[in-house]
Amino acid sequence: MITEIEKYIEIQNSIDLILKQSPFKISYIIEKTGIKKPTFFKKMKDKRFTSEELLAIAKVMEPVYRNETKEEILESLKKAEEDIKDGNTIPFREYLDKRIENLRTKINAEI
Repeated sequence: MITEIEKYIEIQNSIDLILKQSPFKISYIIEKTGIKKPTFFKKMKDKRFTSEELLAIAKVMEPVYRNETKEEILESLKKAEEDIKDGNTIPFREYLDKRIENLRTKINAEI
């Protein structure tokens, strides 16, 4: 537990640098977290985000796709690269046609 608390303190103390080095624009993070702009900048300057606010920022900066871990996402990307290299692909137009047909079927079933 001490390690987690130390990591939290480290993040809290370096949040301004973390945000500035992020590939996301600060305006995007502000919008997605719902923290008012003046409040956000004051908290960033003072390094005084609450734990809930830090969690909201982390969720914006490190999104999890379909509850997959970072390792699972990287493994999926590696598999996709191998599929492309091995020619296990379909033309984009074919993919779109199948996707559109699936959506039409779904819509018609709901009507």
